[in-house]
Amino acid sequence: MMTIDVETLRTWLEEGHPVTVLDIRPAHERAEWAIPGSMHVDAYAALKANDPGALANVEFPADVPVVTVCAAGKTSQVAARQLEERGIQALSLDGGMNAWSLAWNVAEVAVPASTVRVVQVRRTGKGCLSYLVSDGDTAAVIDASLDPQVYLHLAHGYGWQIAFVLDTHIHADHLSRSRQLAQRSGATLLLPEQTRVAFACIPIRDGDALEIGRVRLTALRTPGHTPESTSYLLDGKALFTGDTLFIDAVGRPDLHASAEEAQSKAHTLYHSIQRILRLPAGTSILPGHSSRPIPFDEAPLSTSLGNVRARLGTLLESEDAFVTSILARIPPTPPNYERIIACNEAGLLPEQQVIELEAGANRCAIA
Repeated sequence: MMTIDVETLRTWLEEGHPVTVLDIRPAHERAEWAIPGSMHVDAYAALKANDPGALANVEFPADVPVVTVCAAGKTSQVAARQLEERGIQALSLDGGMNAWSLAWNVAEVAVPASTVRVVQVRRTGKGCLSYLVSDGDTAAVIDASLDPQVYLHLAHGYGWQIAFVLDTHIHADHLSRSRQLAQRSGATLLLPEQTRVAFACIPIRDGDALEIGRVRLTALRTPGHTPESTSYLLDGKALFTGDTLFIDAVGRPDLHASAEEAQSKAHTLYHSIQRILRLPAGTSILPGHSSRPIPFDEAPLSTSLGNVRARLGTLLESEDAFVTSILARIPPTPPNYERIIACNEAGLLPEQQVIELEAGANRCAIA
């Protein structure tokens, strides 16, 4: 029985290689995160019990390999063996969905009437969104969440030199790769002004501007999700909002906070969002996360500020209603978020623990 690694499956999906991805996890696990386009058969319990008929009634397209998927890549091996016994070419995803957390794809974002190019780099399972922003041959990376080599490879393919690396805030759901990327690329590392991190960086204050070729990236302090949260306005046309504002949701204010602090942060978040809403309705919103798995469709996750305002509707009508509503809808905390925060404050990337720490979907948004 053979296995397939995450990078090979990622490449197959990116290139449109014929493949059937079979998710055999329990339904409640799949509901939170899954591989886009995969089919689901809740056969986990039967396969764990070595029931030879667990997949007997499942039909697959002829002459197309099947990749079986579970949480950690063990029970999926049982599934692959059963399919092989039926004469079906089957591979088990090595490391399962935990390893799939590191898979990624890209989409280019159109910025009207501008020479700038923006590449949205998406962790398809984790939902993290980072960005390569370039004008000419100089580039900046915002919210690096993948191995630095991914960004270096992409930049090289476009003929860009990464000169700046920025974060929108100190992340709680994934390990930031920004410090390591800056070290590998020789770029300047910039973080919103704060006293949380224990490593050298250039502080960004409200109103500070960064020149990237002929375009300008201006910092807008938008606290609430975290005290230092900062959005970046690109030439007045697009706003990188981190975890402050999503295309159909807002950031959560409760992580690393007491109940009283969460309430205070929710009020602060309301005012930050109101500040964003004063921008032109046509401003493109480019968030730091998606709450859903991201398909290999090259379609950027972005919308206009006017559409975000319409989607959030009554949530934004009054400050008190906003605070009451979002505090009543706080989702479960991300796994290992306190350990992740500690690593990000220290600037550490524990290579042997990355998959363990980051496993699972992100839970940063409140709709």
